[in-house]
Amino acid sequence: MPLRTFGNKDLAPIDKSKINLVIDAVMFLCVMAIAGIGCLTKFILLPGKETPAVYGRKVDLFLFGMDRHAWGTIHFIIACVFLGLLTAHIVLHWNMIVSIYHRLIGRAVARRIVAIAILIIGIFLVVSPFFVKPEVQHSEQKGRRHQ
Repeated sequence: MPLRTFGNKDLAPIDKSKINLVIDAVMFLCVMAIAGIGCLTKFILLPGKETPAVYGRKVDLFLFGMDRHAWGTIHFIIACVFLGLLTAHIVLHWNMIVSIYHRLIGRAVARRIVAIAILIIGIFLVVSPFFVKPEVQHSEQKGRRHQ
């Protein structure tokens, strides 16, 4: 294998399998962080309406100076990083995916229908939150944010 040079130093070419390994490792860490933060916001940093049952009164909960909403933002950012890495993972494995897909679904028309259905469902899942309206309920307590 030819070596690339960087200044005076010779560098080995970037190996696709090494890139795959790094992407897969970071994807694994992202999924674990997503699951961990999901558990944190579900079971530890309770919504305000649930704190009286656990703490005897309404309290605000924080971990490392961040409330459940700040952790939700981190959760979202990590999910976006994961989706980017997943896209890279798919690109790096594209030939294998196509080969297995052709063996799994023999007819070209059926392959197209399944691919289009997956694409439409995926797009729907990503964009649908932007087209729904939340149910608005007025709070009894004025000046307090209800979660």
